[in-house]
Amino acid sequence: MKIYTKTGDKGKTSLFGGTRVPKYDLRIEAYGTVDELNSYIGLIRDQKIDDYTSHVLIKIQNELFTLGAMLATPAEKKILKNGKERLNINKIDIKSIELLEIEIDNMNETIPPMTNFVLPGGHTTVSFCHISRCICRRAERIATQLSDESTIDELIIVYLNRLSDYLFVLARKLIIDNKAQEIPWIPEKL
Repeated sequence: MKIYTKTGDKGKTSLFGGTRVPKYDLRIEAYGTVDELNSYIGLIRDQKIDDYTSHVLIKIQNELFTLGAMLATPAEKKILKNGKERLNINKIDIKSIELLEIEIDNMNETIPPMTNFVLPGGHTTVSFCHISRCICRRAERIATQLSDESTIDELIIVYLNRLSDYLFVLARKLIIDNKAQEIPWIPEKL
C-alpha cells in the first residue's frame, strides 16, 4: 500500500464512497478528532497499567476505528448499488456502550466516592487520561454539530459521551493504582 497518493495535495480528501470534500469539512474534523483520541488512548496503554485495563483500552481503540469509519461514510453512501452495506464491519452498537457502563460501574466500586471536582494530574498516566477525556469531549461536540448538519448514527454521540465518563473514572482508578494523590478543586470563597 502506497502511503502518499498526492490526491490531497490541493486540500481535498475523499470520504468513504468517493465524495470529495475540503480537509476542513466537519465530517473530517469529527473523525480526525476521534483519531487523535485513539492515539492518546494508545499513550495511556503504553504506560505501566494492569493487563485487564490494557485489554479494555485495546477494545476501545478498535471501536474508535470503527466509529471513525462510520463518521467517514455519509448517509447517502452507506448502501452500495447492489444493496449491501458499504461498511462490511460490526458497527458501534448498544453493546459497545453497555460495556463502557459496566467498566465504569466496576471501577467506581473500587474508588472513593467523589465529593468535589478534582484537578487533572497527579501522575503522568492520569494526566494522559484527562487529556484523552478532553479530546473525547471535543469529538463529541463536533459529532453533535455534524449530526445537526448531516445524518450520523445517534449511537456515535452516546458512545463518545460514555467514553469520556469511562476515561474520567479510569483516571481516578489510576490515581489509586499509582499511589498518587487526587487533589480536589476547592474554590476560594469571597
